Amino acid sequence: MLNNQHIEIVKSTIPLLESAGPALTQHFYQRMFSHNPELKDIFNMTHQKTGRQSVALFEAVAAYAKNIENLAALTTAVERIAHKHTSFNIQAEHYQIVGHHLIETLRELAPEAFTSEVEEAWTAAYLFLAQIFIDREGELYLQRRQAVGGWANARRFIVSQKTAESEFVTSFVLTPEDGEPVLDYLPGQYIGIEVKPTAGEHNEIRQYSLSQKPNGESYRISVKRESGEFKGLVSNYLHDEIAEGDVVNLYPPAGDFFYQEKSQPVVLISAGVGATPMQAMLQTLADQNKANVTVMYACNNDQQHTFKKQTAEVALENNWPSYSWYLNDTGADFSGELDANLIARELPLDNGDFYLCGPVGFMESVVKQLEGLGVERSRVHYEVFGPHTYL
Repeated sequence: MLNNQHIEIVKSTIPLLESAGPALTQHFYQRMFSHNPELKDIFNMTHQKTGRQSVALFEAVAAYAKNIENLAALTTAVERIAHKHTSFNIQAEHYQIVGHHLIETLRELAPEAFTSEVEEAWTAAYLFLAQIFIDREGELYLQRRQAVGGWANARRFIVSQKTAESEFVTSFVLTPEDGEPVLDYLPGQYIGIEVKPTAGEHNEIRQYSLSQKPNGESYRISVKRESGEFKGLVSNYLHDEIAEGDVVNLYPPAGDFFYQEKSQPVVLISAGVGATPMQAMLQTLADQNKANVTVMYACNNDQQHTFKKQTAEVALENNWPSYSWYLNDTGADFSGELDANLIARELPLDNGDFYLCGPVGFMESVVKQLEGLGVERSRVHYEVFGPHTYL
C-alpha cells in the first residue's frame, strides 16, 4: 500500500529519472519485448522505431512522480490513456508484466541508487497507479459490453464500402459480420482496428476516428496514407490491399475527445485528416439544428482537402460560416497557415467551445492563438494522434 514514506522516496528519484530521460523507457521497451515478444501484437511497433512511444512513456512516468501527491492534476491524462488502452484490449494481467519490467529497468539502469527502499516505494507507487487504470478500464469494458450493440474483445467486421475522400485519405465503411446492431458512440471518438499486414511480422492495432454520426448499423473510418521515413504500415495496407468484402477485427469505440452538448456556440478547427472526427460532429450538430457553429480547416492544397464537398454542403444547409486555408495553393478562403486572428471578429471568443484535431504542431499553434484572443483553456478541447501528448 502506498504511504507517505513511499511518496517522499519516489519524489526524491525525480532527478534520477530526468537525468536518464527517454533512454530509461527505451531500455524498458527493449527489455519487455525481449522477454514478452507476444506484446508486439498489441503495441504499435512503428512508434517504437520513431521513439515517440518511449518519449510519451517517459513523460507519463515523470508526470506521475511529480504529481504523486496531487493525482487530480493527472485526471485528464489518466482518462485519455485509459480509453486508448481499451482500444488495444489491455487487460489486468498486462499491468503485471509492465510493472515487472519497469522495476527491473530501474534496477538495471541505476543499480546503486535503486536500494531496497526505492524498490519498495516504486513498486507501491506503480501498483497504486496500475489499479487506477485497471478499475477505470474495467468500468469502460463493462459499459460497452452491456450497452445495446456492445461487445467485448475483438469483433469481426466486413469492409462494405471503400471510398477515396482526397489525395491521401480513404474512407472504409465497416459492417458487423454477425449482422447484429453496433454500439453507438459520442461524435469525435475513435475505434481500434486490428489487421495483419502482409508486410509486417505481427498483428497491428491502430485507432482511427469515426467519421460519421452513429447509426447503430455500421462504422466509418477515414484513413490517411502515411508516407515519409516511417511509412505507415497499417495505413498503406488498408489503402493498397484491403478491399470491399474483406474482414477486419474491431474493438468497441473509445476516446475522451467528443462533442459535449451545451447551449453555447461551437467552433470546429482541424487540419488534414483531423477533419475526420469533425465530420461526425458536423452531422450530429446538423441533426440537432444547432444554430451557432463555425468550421475552420487547413491543409496543403485543394487535392488534399478532405470532405470538402460534404463540409460545404452541411455548412450551407445550416447557414454556418466555414473558412479554409491552403498552405501551398490558391482556391481557399485564405493562404498560408491557419490564423484565427483573421476571423476573430466572427468567432464566439467569450462563450464558445473550440474543438481541435490535427498534427500536434498545428494544435499548439491554434491553442496559442486562442489564448492570445482571450479564450479560456477550459473551453479548448483537442484530440492527439498517436501516443498521448501534453499541449
